Amino acid sequence: MAFPLPRGTTPSEIGFLAEMEMVTVVPRQRLEGLELLGGPIEPLVPPRRASLPLWLALLLKRQRRANIMPPTWLHPEPLGLILEVESQHQDYKNAFSPPPPLPGQPSVRDHDAVPLARPQYTPDGGRYYASPPFLPQNTAQENVSPDELPALPFHWLEIGNMLLESASDDLVDSDQIRRLMKDLREVRLAKMRAGTDVLDAAATGGGGVALTGVGAMEVGEERGFLTGVVDNLRKIGASKEQARREQMAEQRANGGYDGAQDDEEEDYMEF
Repeated sequence: MAFPLPRGTTPSEIGFLAEMEMVTVVPRQRLEGLELLGGPIEPLVPPRRASLPLWLALLLKRQRRANIMPPTWLHPEPLGLILEVESQHQDYKNAFSPPPPLPGQPSVRDHDAVPLARPQYTPDGGRYYASPPFLPQNTAQENVSPDELPALPFHWLEIGNMLLESASDDLVDSDQIRRLMKDLREVRLAKMRAGTDVLDAAATGGGGVALTGVGAMEVGEERGFLTGVVDNLRKIGASKEQARREQMAEQRANGGYDGAQDDEEEDYMEF
């Protein structure tokens, strides 16, 4: 019996993971602290800001108990700058804008610095390195360098859509943000689908597909397309190789093969 679900993570599962991202809220009334599986939540005292998981922040927003402060990147100016870089900057013509640095790492644009991630520890003393959605990539930040290019977090598409749907009144010009996110998504998807040469090289063992800076939902949506193209290219390459081998065998049988073609097609034979 075939497995009924497609390969990879489904969009609903990706959205569920994104709901564990930490966001910044401004409570509208006092609320007692909570003991969650991800750790304790301190009591909420207005107007003091607090960091909460996205699912809890959306729940309090629907109950009108808190307002959600949009992440630093979810404003018209940063999104417009990222869209301009993605679509017009020569360095990112076939690449994606760099993601936010990991805790303890310098900016990904500082090529001279040594990237050293900062480890975290469990209550039992075990060491681990956090990854999205367990990184503060979507909290509101006050001190942002004007010279630093804004970065899209791993769950940017899911969080942006959730906040536009449930907390659009907390966003600055939500209509413009919605348009910019739509344009940015189309530009980035076009880049992923335009790399046929890279996919051809990956199918024949000549390299891989660089997805640095691509978001979780983007990977989930394009997984079927990318894997399908690579599989088809691999089949085409295998049929060409089989035809070449049959031609070589025929030349040997006729006495016309001298082995000189091996050097010319050596690179193609490597899968």
